[in-house]
Amino acid sequence: MTTALHFDTPEPFAVIAQSPPGALAGVESVICVPTFKRPDMLEATLRSLAGQQGGHDFAVIVVENEGIERAGAARASALLAAGLFKGLVIVEPRQGNCKAYNAAWRCAMTRFPALKQVLGIDDDEEAEPGWLDAFLKAAGSAPAELFGGSVTPVFTDTSRDWLSAHPVFRSHYSASGPVPMLYSSANYLIRREVLERLGFPFLDESFDFTGGGDTDFFTRAKAAGFRFWWVQEAAQRETMPARRSEFGWIAARGLRNGAISAAIERRQHPGPTGRLRVLGKSLALLAASIPRGIALGLRTSSGLIGLYHAQVAWGRLMSEFGVANEQYRKPEKN
Repeated sequence: MTTALHFDTPEPFAVIAQSPPGALAGVESVICVPTFKRPDMLEATLRSLAGQQGGHDFAVIVVENEGIERAGAARASALLAAGLFKGLVIVEPRQGNCKAYNAAWRCAMTRFPALKQVLGIDDDEEAEPGWLDAFLKAAGSAPAELFGGSVTPVFTDTSRDWLSAHPVFRSHYSASGPVPMLYSSANYLIRREVLERLGFPFLDESFDFTGGGDTDFFTRAKAAGFRFWWVQEAAQRETMPARRSEFGWIAARGLRNGAISAAIERRQHPGPTGRLRVLGKSLALLAASIPRGIALGLRTSSGLIGLYHAQVAWGRLMSEFGVANEQYRKPEKN
């Protein structure tokens, strides 16, 4: 049994557009869409949600995370007024990936009395027509509380399609069913009771600009005894601009992934002994990255992809000295 979640601080966000409260009263599924300086992509995301099949009742919360120009909020408000979707458009002016998610989930918890689950999609993604239906069917029968779905990269430079085999672009799983844990908030369904149990702030905002707040959240959910399920058919497409196919961006993402994994492990194993344990694992992964990298490179016919395991190991070691890659500090150019 879950208990009501109480918030001790004022709402940090402002509601700038919303459907009539009566239209939201019975909604059980709320889709959260954080956005930052990508109004055209955001519109494509919202239109993909409007095209969902299955006849399910749902609402959308768009979270504008840019507090000055608010181009995404303006676009979403116009689409809401035009009847493309129902829900709310809110502004969380304090920049940060985790702040945006916290605002969205808090808004869902307080504005939708019948809420059963929150779902998520980013503003550079589009949901396949059967996305919501697949998630809700799984949630109706699977013995789990947290669900993830597949994300297929779509490179604007089609000559780089071969990068789809790279671990930074590939989904963690490929078959529906129970999984040990989820790692990304790019495509998810989370039951209300998970948010009630873990409490607010749901995501640790110290991960705002490095990323990893979602992995930390899922790690805590697992420790609390919640179960995970993969829904391969709950599919999304993610636009990959040219910048993300460059060596520098891919290498930085590998280093970042390593730093995040080490940081979360240090939280799980605090103190000098725990730190030595994490360091030992990082050194072991560095040693293993050579044969693993060769195998990955041969399997994918790419030396660039084969570097991934070494980049993760180096990222873990760099984090021991306080080096953090804040890829989310500035918006990337599309």
